[in-house]
Amino acid sequence: MSTETRLSTDRRMAARPDTVAVHAAREDLAASGVHVPPIDLSTTYPLPDVEAGGDAYERLATGGTLVEGDSPVYQRLWNPTVARLERAVAGLEGTDEAVAFGSGMAALSATLLAAVAAGRPHVVAVRPLYGGTDHVLATGLLGTRVSWAEPDEVAGALQPDTGLVVLETPANPTLQLVDIAAVAEQAGSVPVLVDNTFATPVLQRPAEHGARLVLHSATKFLGGHGDVMAGLVATDGEWATRVRGVRALTGGLLHPLAAYQTHRGLQTLPVRVRAQSDHAQVVAHWLQRHPRVSAVHYPGLPGTDPRGLVGTQLAGTGAVLAFDVGSYAAAATVARSTRLVTHAVSLGGVDTLIQHPASLTHRPVAPEARPAASVLRLSVGLEDPADVVDDLATALAALD
Repeated sequence: MSTETRLSTDRRMAARPDTVAVHAAREDLAASGVHVPPIDLSTTYPLPDVEAGGDAYERLATGGTLVEGDSPVYQRLWNPTVARLERAVAGLEGTDEAVAFGSGMAALSATLLAAVAAGRPHVVAVRPLYGGTDHVLATGLLGTRVSWAEPDEVAGALQPDTGLVVLETPANPTLQLVDIAAVAEQAGSVPVLVDNTFATPVLQRPAEHGARLVLHSATKFLGGHGDVMAGLVATDGEWATRVRGVRALTGGLLHPLAAYQTHRGLQTLPVRVRAQSDHAQVVAHWLQRHPRVSAVHYPGLPGTDPRGLVGTQLAGTGAVLAFDVGSYAAAATVARSTRLVTHAVSLGGVDTLIQHPASLTHRPVAPEARPAASVLRLSVGLEDPADVVDDLATALAALD
């Protein structure tokens, strides 16, 4: 195959997410004589000489990437297994680059620190957000100031030193949808960061709608099996350099083994997300009819998508839902009464999880923005949805 034909094939592949998920960042494997990506666990690397080693160190420590002939110097600065995952996620999100971290919060923290370092510490944030994101913004721990705004109030909340607009859609935990393009238009030149953890690039690619930074807790759907912790920011070259520089100095690099596991998880991401979304539809419709459930929050239900974002911004309705059982006591009873469904935080794995956001993931959130104590969040897995429904029926029967 000629180089021209190979590049043409690669471009066609890049238009089809399922193929990208399987093949992204694996283009060099056959030539290397291997079928799966290697794992490089080296913490330090030989240096060709003092001058070349120093130049490589400076380049990597300031957020640059490895140049041909460079030594990686030290794992905190750069690692080939991590870089392979980053290329794969950038391919899926349709961004120039991606930068991987030890967790989603580490990825967010590096982004906030990069904004502060650039002299733009003010953040406009749209609630609801993941509780950890909300908490780090509300405390100002990393030197930021925050203005909370509704999606249609973003323009009025901007200040001369606003460095970021932060939103999450579908939002954690009550699945509200935000029109990314509308917020990006209001933000103007201010970069918009979208937490895309719930949707994944299978269902939503925020960069196509005006977001400059796309955040993932890759611990969730990207890894997909509840056995790896990781975070990523997918973005353009300028921002990638900035957050890589923060990562190099603060030590937030993802461990190579975790990078390998996350990259492996990408291969089945489209299949898992679509199947889990189908299962969540079944469970959401059943919960909506249950007499003990007063409300179900899920984008696949009537009345939950007034802006018509499903089918335009979102290619599907996702695998996470929330439902209201009327009181804290009822929510606590249901959470502890499931048997097949695991009572645990996190989401996006192959098994179904249930948790109480107000007591756990959103406990640090200010009372006025905290989810209702009567709400439970459900991350629907790959089990037969009829079995999940049977388990929830038994748990809800404990309220009688």
